[in-house]
Amino acid sequence: MTTSSTHSHQVSQQHLLGPAVEQARYDRGAQVLAAVDGEGGQSVVDALADIAPALAHHVVAHAFGDVYARPGLTHAQRQLVTLGMLTALGGCEAQLEVHVNASLNVGLTPTEIVEAITHTAVYCGFPKALNAIFVAKRVFAERDLLPVSAPAA
Repeated sequence: MTTSSTHSHQVSQQHLLGPAVEQARYDRGAQVLAAVDGEGGQSVVDALADIAPALAHHVVAHAFGDVYARPGLTHAQRQLVTLGMLTALGGCEAQLEVHVNASLNVGLTPTEIVEAITHTAVYCGFPKALNAIFVAKRVFAERDLLPVSAPAA
């Protein structure tokens, strides 16, 4: 089987997983979502219920049940990657807010979050980094974490 036909076969097989496997993916995702995002993640899922319940399901089952649940990176490491990607994409301020909160939930410090966002300016530009840092500032203010200390030398 060629790579493309193997991929097509795998995609078609995903539709044959059955309700028990799909429910297991969703349940695993719901546990990871709660551990990482807390109430913020469930708020996103709830907000999608009356317009895009299938999208909510995919966020939980795929993003958190399949990807976030993978071994190899800690939740904190995954959040650093996520912060960098959302900053680089730009226009993702609502998702950045959820993930700055999630980053704090999994043990990143405000200083580490600021450093990660500052680092992105080199690769994606100052406007995107500034937009992201102001989202972080808003989250820090809501959680009474301002001012943020400079990193130790």
